[in-house]
Amino acid sequence: MNIDMLIDGILDSYDRYGFINRSGNFPNRQNVVEVLSDIQLLVFPGFRIAEKIESSNIRYITGRRVNNIIAKLTGEIQKALIYIKGHDDCRDPNDDVTQSHCFKLAEKTAFALIEEIPEIRRLIQLDIIAAFSGDPAAKSNEEVILSYPGLEAVLVYRIAHFLCKNGVPIIPRIMSEHVHGKTGIDIHPGAKIGESFFIDHGTGVVIGETCVIGNNVKIYQGVTLGALSVEKNMQNKKRHPTIEDDVTIYANATILGGETVIGRGSIVGGNTWVTKSIPENTTFTQEK
Repeated sequence: MNIDMLIDGILDSYDRYGFINRSGNFPNRQNVVEVLSDIQLLVFPGFRIAEKIESSNIRYITGRRVNNIIAKLTGEIQKALIYIKGHDDCRDPNDDVTQSHCFKLAEKTAFALIEEIPEIRRLIQLDIIAAFSGDPAAKSNEEVILSYPGLEAVLVYRIAHFLCKNGVPIIPRIMSEHVHGKTGIDIHPGAKIGESFFIDHGTGVVIGETCVIGNNVKIYQGVTLGALSVEKNMQNKKRHPTIEDDVTIYANATILGGETVIGRGSIVGGNTWVTKSIPENTTFTQEK
């Protein structure tokens, strides 16, 4: 068998199994990851790469970064909207007028994300404070920013969640799965998470799409906030639990179900299996 025959076999598979071929109008993962990195640099200037930021150059650096994000993210959002067949502003990818509307919608969303950066910074500062105050091993806020995987996962979640709730398809999942691969923390961008959220250690944490988490919640490694059923007909229903304010969930706890509510101020012990609601201010441990 020669090289040409091997190539023919691969090309034949492209015809046979076409739906896994990449479409030209599909978001590019590398571009999305680059945009995400630039957004993280806006949130934490001077922390993620070696760059000298001073009062004399910070406006220039910030402006260059903002322009790069808007240009690249607009293109990727436009491709994502085209991919979702039947989108009102992108119905005909070959029509210049239609695509002009689609481009403007994508650009508007990219601008909206940049406008949201101060609010994302406010939220992530509260998450940093929660991590520093909640972990005796943390020596400084800077240490949390530079080295805590939980914080990185939460930051990417807050970026992806904004895009998700503004109707951007595909791209939020690319972002969340990218950081999932880096940190071992899987937060669906559709989840709703309040202020001062801290994931300690983090590896193996799973937070499902319809999960609702209140303020001042702390969870440890291996926690699953999942669904009781993964049947496809549950797609548009609340499948994941609600965690109210001031709850702590210890390592390897599994909490399942869209009707399951962990009441305010409760503590869920490690290695527990929870499928029913827990009242406020309750300490729940595995029955022996």
